[in-house]
Amino acid sequence: MGLGGGTWQRLAAVVLVMAVAAGCTGQSEGAGRGNDEDLLRNHDWTQMPGTTARNDTLRVSALDRHIVEQDASGGQPNPPLNLAGPHLKSEGDFTVTARMSGVGDDDGDSWLRLYGRVPVIYDEWRQERPSLRVGVTADGQVKVQIWDGEDDEPATSKEFDCGCSGTVTLAVSSIGDTFRVKADGRRLGTVQDPGVFAEGTVWFGLEADAGEDERREGWRLTQLSARAESGDSLRVIKAPQLRQEQSDASLRARAAEVGRPFDVGAALAENPLLTDSRYRALAGSQFSMLTPENAFKPQFLHPRRGVYDFRDADLLVRFARANDMKVHAHTLVWHEALPDWMRENDDPEEVRRTMLRHIASVAGHFEGKVAEWDVVNEPMSDDEKSYTNGDLGLRSEQSPWFEAMGEEYIDEAFRAAHRADPKARLFLNEYGVEEEGERWDALYDLVKRLKERGVPIDGVGFQNHEYAPGDRIDPETFRSHVRDLAELGVQARVSEMDVPIGEDEEDGRDTQADEMAGKLRVCLEEPNCTSFSTWGFTDRYGSTADTETYPPRTADSLPWDAALRPKPAYERLIEAFDEA
Repeated sequence: MGLGGGTWQRLAAVVLVMAVAAGCTGQSEGAGRGNDEDLLRNHDWTQMPGTTARNDTLRVSALDRHIVEQDASGGQPNPPLNLAGPHLKSEGDFTVTARMSGVGDDDGDSWLRLYGRVPVIYDEWRQERPSLRVGVTADGQVKVQIWDGEDDEPATSKEFDCGCSGTVTLAVSSIGDTFRVKADGRRLGTVQDPGVFAEGTVWFGLEADAGEDERREGWRLTQLSARAESGDSLRVIKAPQLRQEQSDASLRARAAEVGRPFDVGAALAENPLLTDSRYRALAGSQFSMLTPENAFKPQFLHPRRGVYDFRDADLLVRFARANDMKVHAHTLVWHEALPDWMRENDDPEEVRRTMLRHIASVAGHFEGKVAEWDVVNEPMSDDEKSYTNGDLGLRSEQSPWFEAMGEEYIDEAFRAAHRADPKARLFLNEYGVEEEGERWDALYDLVKRLKERGVPIDGVGFQNHEYAPGDRIDPETFRSHVRDLAELGVQARVSEMDVPIGEDEEDGRDTQADEMAGKLRVCLEEPNCTSFSTWGFTDRYGSTADTETYPPRTADSLPWDAALRPKPAYERLIEAFDEA
């Protein structure tokens, strides 16, 4: 039986929907077999952190981004990649060629990184997934490093004699289970491939090491091209559209019906936002507010003294604007997530200037683009003695700001943030203050003192991390604290909620649902509670993953599971809105 015109239209629509559901949301071009595809010209590299584009040339500067542990130790490299630019889809063998200028000559290392899968950042730890890094070292050697996704460190590292300096054309070919490396057409050698590009995708990163001279200007990329080998297919894929389809059956649709301004949100990460279509669709359709999980923290956007790069943070702001979402910016001043250089100076006045410059630069950059700021994050001490020995419960350990200025650093931070972004609402954000006790009492007293001194604090974020059964708090206790703040003229919000479930917990997901819905109901019923946000929304990228193993083992703590399927917690949140 033949198909009529209307039937063909319906069939085409079904095929389109299936393609979108399968993740075919990026634009492809140049489906070539054997032809060189120019990846540099006529493609967007403006969002690549650490680079400056001019006249079809990219200057790559040293960002020296690192992720430190919560105790300020370590320093895991966190080099950038071009999330909002072109990437490749390959169906077989291929070659990538890069012409690099200003390399060698004892001036730091210069790198091209090819990612088979982009890294995952779990709050303050980076999971390396399969990738290949090739570059010219300061002494003129060509070095290849390979990550197989099983460890932070490269599984393979190999150097080739080259004597390269000045301008060098590097070519890396993925042929079968082998990488072939050439410099200026000369074959240098091979490296075994553990399956870096098994999923058929290639993402690009560019890196410059500062070397011994922190003033190094970096190097220049003047050519980047790719070619399919052996008759295989290679496509260049552009970044996906940021705007996502909206739905009436969503959390944000329910929040819009509350009858007063109220937002429902989640912490979002830029890596999956640009590379995981299902994550992106849920993020853009379910939430009316986003909190940047990491991109606004100092070690990500202010990695070196006087060096800022806002590209990853700007990307999240662009996504929010495209989907009519507010941005709750996190965070300006914290004792964690600081680059090493912020801890190097112990002169109180210089520490103060560092904090004020950072606030002015960051809040100034985003003036008018974000709705709210976490100005000061976690100022309360973890030392129980500090609540009884006259320290007023404030954190002195590992906080360069308190050590230099005492409590006054909080006043100064809020006043500086207000000067830089006068229309934004300003919050203090803290964990463990949902329950009764000395920690809550000390925080309340702090907020009261701030208000009495005329500090422009608008609200307090209750993180509501319920990592263990003992962290689970009766919603009525939380309600009493929200009301206490209302008497001070201060707003409240649930800022970072997650409820990990232990393996031995029976009915754990029902408990998780009860805890989340209970806190949301309080917020909906108390006029000074302005929003409810979870710390992430899917276990696939949740920061409570077990990072003691590699690759990490995902936790069960958020409203969507690791397969991006809604859990009872999601349904109960919907019900809480419907009952409000």
